[in-house]
Amino acid sequence: MTDGIVLVTGARTDVGRVREINEDAVIAEHPVFLVADGMGGHEAGELASAAVVDAFRPLVGRTDVSPEDVVDAVTAAHAAVSRLARTRARGAGSTLAAVVAVAQGGTHGWLVVNIGDSRVYRLVGSTLEQLTVDHSVVQELVDEGKISRAEMSTYPGRNVITRAVGDQGSAADYWLAPIITGERLLICSDGLSNDLTDEALRAGLSLGGSAQQTAHGLVDQALARGGRDNISAVVVDVRSGGLAQRADEVTGGFATSAEATVHTIDIDTRTSDRQRARRD
Repeated sequence: MTDGIVLVTGARTDVGRVREINEDAVIAEHPVFLVADGMGGHEAGELASAAVVDAFRPLVGRTDVSPEDVVDAVTAAHAAVSRLARTRARGAGSTLAAVVAVAQGGTHGWLVVNIGDSRVYRLVGSTLEQLTVDHSVVQELVDEGKISRAEMSTYPGRNVITRAVGDQGSAADYWLAPIITGERLLICSDGLSNDLTDEALRAGLSLGGSAQQTAHGLVDQALARGGRDNISAVVVDVRSGGLAQRADEVTGGFATSAEATVHTIDIDTRTSDRQRARRD
């Protein structure tokens, strides 16, 4: 719980039915909810995703995390995975998708972070929205109108990403989102989103089970559809303390259409106080 906001979480990661090693890593500990999908062959991918988790772990348990703290964690993750890559013939890298509860201007909100093709979704009522945008070749083809969104999961080369943690030129994308009472967030690796359609994800998130039951159920569905990759799911339920979904609810105030909007923000170029202090 942070400043009156009550969250319930669940998480599961599975090696799948094809791979021998699980290169995914997760955090589901307030205020950090994260999935990292490692790359680089035997052991390297597993170590890369673990390095991303380690970079964010100092934020766990805090109630005063700022957006700049999250930027620092991303910078640390890049540096750690880059060091690892230099020791491996095939290099190493990782995706990163996360939501972090941050404090800014006296209020709390979600800072959504993405590098690569792991994803963050938000379910409010019956509406499922993908908050992140994949950094991948197939996403670029969708943006260019060359393939449809429905074709992404089966298109050849769908696993080719255009940004990765460990590549210092791969900037993270950031979004600020309100914390809304009753919302359900899903952070997942592409092993889940490639095997389950948007409608299957919406249905699985809407079944009414607990966050832990839902995370397990979604992974089970992906396994039943082949489990071609490592599969990870983190589910976060906002029980109370956020903005209300409807005008007749009063907890935390009413989420107007403007307040409920997820805003893209450019904080990759901001310099945090600690970064300035280290240089001075």
